[in-house]
Amino acid sequence: MPKLKTKSGSKKRFKKTANGYIKKKHAFKNHLLTKKSKKRKRKLSTFSLLKKSDKKNIKKQF
Repeated sequence: MPKLKTKSGSKKRFKKTANGYIKKKHAFKNHLLTKKSKKRKRKLSTFSLLKKSDKKNIKKQF
């Protein structure tokens, strides 16, 4: 069996960490930012780790 290609959509959205976790960016940080508070925008700009339930599905795409 040949190796499977990485899904290009997941390649753009997720990054693997050294310990095997998967990082993702938060949604809702692209437009309509004037009505959102500074605190909310600051929290959305940080990376977060993927939930355990989603991890299995996303790992297949790498």
